[in-house]
Amino acid sequence: SEVTRSIELTARWAYRSKKEFNLLKRDNSRLLFGIVQGGIYPDLRRRSAEKTIEIGFDGYAIGGLSVGEEGRLRNEIVGSIENILPKDMVRYLMGVGDLPGILDAVSLGIDLFDCTLPTRLGRNGTAFTSRGRLVVRNAQFKDDTTPLDQSCRCYTCSNFSRSYLRHLFNTEEILGPALLSLHNVYFYVKFMKEIREVIKQKSFERFKKEFNNNYNQKEEN
Repeated sequence: SEVTRSIELTARWAYRSKKEFNLLKRDNSRLLFGIVQGGIYPDLRRRSAEKTIEIGFDGYAIGGLSVGEEGRLRNEIVGSIENILPKDMVRYLMGVGDLPGILDAVSLGIDLFDCTLPTRLGRNGTAFTSRGRLVVRNAQFKDDTTPLDQSCRCYTCSNFSRSYLRHLFNTEEILGPALLSLHNVYFYVKFMKEIREVIKQKSFERFKKEFNNNYNQKEEN
């Protein structure tokens, strides 16, 4: 199949990359990650993981997900290689940034994420809050003098109201996207710090359940 041919090509590229990396490596400050592919097929994911591990990398990334598939399927794919990837090396899930999705992935042993979601949505007027997403352009916030998130201590929430932020977006003032992006990045950094802390306290699953119970994944109207 095309996916099978693709993972074989990925493995060949990975081998060449590792060989070249070893030739150029000057010190131990640079790390090289291997990418596990395989589409939505658990058997091909496992084959790709085994080939990548055989080459040997400093960490392992899972690519080709968060491209429109359901969260349930994404979790199934990540779970299919959970016991194959080395437990003593960083596991990186590429492109995943929705908050419930991050929590699910952490449950499956993922350590690292990257995503444009905080700034991409921030530029378009959507803020992340502890209760869910909030679209500041909406008319309901016209006279709302409260901050984006009552529990947030970022620069935006400490100095500007929802109504003022709505005004900035509706008048196409560039300060609006900047302030929402700043808030969203702050919110994500705080969220990840909380995850690290509850893992240390061995209370991650309780944190995850409480967050999901309070978080509305749909945008406020």
